[in-house]
Amino acid sequence: MIDFDPGTAAPTKGTNQRNGGDLVVETLEALGAKTVFGIPGQHALGLFDAMGRGNLHFVSSRVENNSAFAADGYSRATGEVGVLFLSTGPGALTSLAGLQEAYATGVPMVVVASQIPLDGLGARRKGMLHQLDDQKASAANVTKSQRLIQHASGIPSAIQDAWTEAISSPQGPVWIEIPQNVLLDPIMVPPVEDALAEAFDNPPRVELIREAVKWLSTAERPAIIAGGGTRRGRAEKSLLSIAEQLRAPVICTPGGNGAFPWTHELSLQSWIEDRYMTDVLEDADVLIVIGSSLGEVTSNYFTFEPRGRIIQIDAEPRVLESNRPGLGIRADAGQALAALDEALAAAGAADATKRSWHGRSPEDVVKESLAKVKARLESQDLAKELKFMADIREAVPADMQTFWDMTISAYWGWSCWDARQGQFHSAQGAGGLGYGFPAAIGGAVGLETIGKPGRVLAVSGDGSSMYSISELATAKQHNVPVTWLIVDDGGYGILREYMVGAFGQATATELARPDFVKLAESFGVPARRVAPKEVGDALKASFEADGPNVVVVETLLKMFGPTHLDN
Repeated sequence: MIDFDPGTAAPTKGTNQRNGGDLVVETLEALGAKTVFGIPGQHALGLFDAMGRGNLHFVSSRVENNSAFAADGYSRATGEVGVLFLSTGPGALTSLAGLQEAYATGVPMVVVASQIPLDGLGARRKGMLHQLDDQKASAANVTKSQRLIQHASGIPSAIQDAWTEAISSPQGPVWIEIPQNVLLDPIMVPPVEDALAEAFDNPPRVELIREAVKWLSTAERPAIIAGGGTRRGRAEKSLLSIAEQLRAPVICTPGGNGAFPWTHELSLQSWIEDRYMTDVLEDADVLIVIGSSLGEVTSNYFTFEPRGRIIQIDAEPRVLESNRPGLGIRADAGQALAALDEALAAAGAADATKRSWHGRSPEDVVKESLAKVKARLESQDLAKELKFMADIREAVPADMQTFWDMTISAYWGWSCWDARQGQFHSAQGAGGLGYGFPAAIGGAVGLETIGKPGRVLAVSGDGSSMYSISELATAKQHNVPVTWLIVDDGGYGILREYMVGAFGQATATELARPDFVKLAESFGVPARRVAPKEVGDALKASFEADGPNVVVVETLLKMFGPTHLDN
């Protein structure tokens, strides 16, 4: 074992002396952490030395941003807290884009970043390696809160508090930073024996639920938008009960995809960007919006003009009425929908005779609207795209989790993917490139950690895949059961479409790229190139293999026509 002098960081004779890093590891283990993502760094060596004495499983990525995506994917796949270890300065800063996605989507994470020694803090320019004026200030836009720990004895409580904050709705990443000498110095603090973190209660106000029931009791055309908060609050069961009590059509946003059964007779699925669906939602006399800001995509690019009243439920108070006035209920989605479900049943609000959409039943409105969307798609020469997505869906087992990058296939997936018993994960929160593959690595590791089948699917374009191509080494090193589908269209496909649509031509969207098959094989990862019509069979074969593998499809996919631009 190599120890380090906290003043010089020079190697000294190895010891088994416990240090501040041990308190970090012991506290995380006591809280239930099993896996940590990250990359070692000079100021964090005390932390990594301590991991050698603990039981945490460490997954070393190749870029810190991808470490953040992996911790995010781990949390989404398992429902547990993702843990991320970062080095000081460049390492910490490189993670920020990944943390933005976790923050925007409400993914609980505990981020432990190292810092320069205490005597270098305070914006003094001492010329220390990795020094920043205020490192935690850089994380302020992408984490719920930031803490600097200055004494080893404060480590257990600070991490316990951070864990509590991360899992309390609205969930999200919490940032802790610990100076190099605090991690390295010998400690008198005894080993951590236990730690308890319970989410803060976030129930709805009683009078607001009562008012919502009044509105819904007299509604003729109630409808529901289920956003990502529905899934984060584990509110699916209550959502189904409320929808059936009210006979209310339900549409899911990209983040809410999977919150409501796809084939249910009240399901408008996820065609949130289609004008036919916007028409239905505008016609609702009471619209329940759960875990969504009614933002850009959900409002069909701000063309949504509701004529009825809105009940908006969200754990984040800044979301409420941010785009539309309504009855704002600040609460965890799970607690709020459970309370609303119970109150509706007690009030007898589910009078089936009241549900009439201008003489049509809600079920008929759903069926007719889906048929209109289907007809619109079939009129746009999209047979290749529809078959491509259908072939992927048919190949993926019903309970397999999928992770999608910001690519044309994912934009299709937002609207057409039936998650079935698996989960659909994408980077729609912040919209950054490079999410799919590293998040899938984290998801697969997490599923195996909790004793579930680990095979997952990642979907990227050729442009977004280059953001995380180095993680092929991570997948190979840890033998992660992830299948990576790379749809190679020679550029930033969705940006190409946007530019051609807006300006008649695309600029700077075309990309030189590697031979993805040979590149994957150079990492020791099996790969194959197939035609679009072969994608289903290729995926099925890849799912049966061990460890990571890659499927490359060279094809140019188009998006369906944007209805928010229709005259």
